[in-house]
Amino acid sequence: MSGLTDAQKKFYEDALEQTKTEIQDLEGQIQVELGKVKETIAELQNAQKAARQMYDAACQRLGIPNDLENDESGS
Repeated sequence: MSGLTDAQKKFYEDALEQTKTEIQDLEGQIQVELGKVKETIAELQNAQKAARQMYDAACQRLGIPNDLENDESGS
């Protein structure tokens, strides 16, 4: 780091350390939030699967075709 005074060098070293810590903290928060989103998606997919099963059963009991069978998105 040529051309910097000792005070400037210390300033940038401190900034480097602080921002590295901040980046690591933010990454941890991102992972926590991502885990929550994945859990929510799994719960919604399970609820959707259960609702589709009930819908299919109702269609069968009424003797009508299940119009949602072609709409399934890999569930």
